[in-house]
Amino acid sequence: MTVIIRIALAILFVDNAVVGLWNAIWPASFYANFPTVDLTPPFSEHYARDFGTASLAIALLLGIAAVKPKAHFVIPAAAAYSIFGVPHFFYHLANMENATVGEAVLLTTGNAAVALVGLVIILLTVLRDRRAARLGFAPAPAAH
Repeated sequence: MTVIIRIALAILFVDNAVVGLWNAIWPASFYANFPTVDLTPPFSEHYARDFGTASLAIALLLGIAAVKPKAHFVIPAAAAYSIFGVPHFFYHLANMENATVGEAVLLTTGNAAVALVGLVIILLTVLRDRRAARLGFAPAPAAH
């Protein structure tokens, strides 16, 4: 199960790192070229850079958790992502008036998928650790 957790964390890490870097360094390019971003309110360099650096902060947590998939790293990282991902999904779901059918499908499925990944990571981590405890495998002590 740890392999699945690591893969899911890696997917979210790459997503956040790419989007974060693009937004933080080239915000106007992101707004002009990332699919469906132009459906939202007018471009703001300030908000784009803030979103980019916040995405990089979440990517850092996800990267640490992927390297060290202990619950005390994984759950906060996945929760931090989910605090963004779930409301982001609902925002786009409620704001599709200018989207084509294809854009609406892309937004709904893409945002739902990544929002669910964060929640699934938390669930899998809890299940993995409960199973290990039930089988008598105590987690290795954390290095200090």
